[in-house]
Amino acid sequence: MSSPLTTEQVLALAPDAASAKAGRGLATPHSWVAVSRDAQAVWGECQGSGKTPYQTQIDLRGPAFRCSCPSRKFPCKHGLGLLLLLAAQPDLVAPATPPAWVAEWLASRTQREEQQQRRQSTVDDAAAVQQRAAKSAKSAAARDAKVQAGMSEVSRWLRDQVRAGLAGIPARSPAVFDRMAARMVDAQAPGVAHHLREMATIPASGDGWQGRLLERMARLHGLVEGYARLDTLSPDMQAEVRQAVGFALKQEEVLAGAGQRDRWLVLGRVVEKYDDRLDVQRTWLWAEAAAQPALVLDFSPTGKPFPSSLVPGTQLDADLVFYPGSLPLRVLVKQRDATTQATFFPSSDIHTALGTYAAALARCPWLERYPLALGPVQLALTPEGWVVYDQAGRSLPLRPQFARGWELLARSAGQPFSLSGEWDGDWLTPLSAWVGGFVDLVAPNIP
Repeated sequence: MSSPLTTEQVLALAPDAASAKAGRGLATPHSWVAVSRDAQAVWGECQGSGKTPYQTQIDLRGPAFRCSCPSRKFPCKHGLGLLLLLAAQPDLVAPATPPAWVAEWLASRTQREEQQQRRQSTVDDAAAVQQRAAKSAKSAAARDAKVQAGMSEVSRWLRDQVRAGLAGIPARSPAVFDRMAARMVDAQAPGVAHHLREMATIPASGDGWQGRLLERMARLHGLVEGYARLDTLSPDMQAEVRQAVGFALKQEEVLAGAGQRDRWLVLGRVVEKYDDRLDVQRTWLWAEAAAQPALVLDFSPTGKPFPSSLVPGTQLDADLVFYPGSLPLRVLVKQRDATTQATFFPSSDIHTALGTYAAALARCPWLERYPLALGPVQLALTPEGWVVYDQAGRSLPLRPQFARGWELLARSAGQPFSLSGEWDGDWLTPLSAWVGGFVDLVAPNIP
């Protein structure tokens, strides 16, 4: 019975390089008193420094980890070691019936999932629904008043910046952006605050920054005007504007919608700082039959771990529900079944991919980034940096911070391959490639 994950994919789950190294050290049979598995889970007892072995268990559907060791890292080195052992030497992990300590944990996970599904399907009595609706309407009206005032302030601020001229912005940045971003947080428009913080980095982004900044200012102005005319927009565009401003939908409301069944490839996962308190994780998926992308977006307090159940290079049979909007992109996983290694990788020429991006941008003018899946393409190093080009000779520049160009060139041996990445209108940031198999280009390359 083979492992659902490769060694590289397991290492990508490590919270840091030290955990990955320690996990490798435990990926040997002599480190374990016993290891076993069934179709759903793998478990083992690892002898530590004490008398009692640590009980380590992994739900392979996630993967989800649990260990009796005192480590605060997630997954701990024991979970990584056990999963690495399964990935490298699956024949050494014998099939067995789960012992009580594993069966109880799996049962509790199943129970929680069932309770969550029941909560999503529970219908309250009419009085409770009416009371909750009235409270929600009052809260929404109060927030709308704050947001309206904040958007009026942003509109005046944008005009002031253009009137003063872009040439003086580097001297005022980033403070001039940070002050307005803080004001938007107070106005309960966190999405606008995020746009402003990202704009603050543009004056230091190199040649052509003036054009890039003016474009972002124009997009923000369009968002301000869109919110001021919200009632005149279509329901889908209203949803798009509200989400861009920072209004969040409850997951229960989204999951109440119909799911789209497909085989979804996990293209890549990126973790970045969102603001002073939050990090954001973007997990990009691609539907095999529908040939369309999807985005799972997670937020977490800075330093806290993110969900790791969607592993780049795997594919899952699942129902995904799209958030409402003019551009169906962000999703929630409603139901998932089997997870296997990737057997397909999407690809198109650069002209077609950019046409898809342009169509997406037309439907959502505040789109910050969009996944492109290219192939067959090749790499070239120019005086300006790495570029990827297709058989028609069209090219796209890779983000200057991408540090694995030589590795990717060596893997491909200069031959055509397929590549996915985030396109922001200026640079392509690689996510993954298909070079005789899936290559995660975001995860650290741990030897």
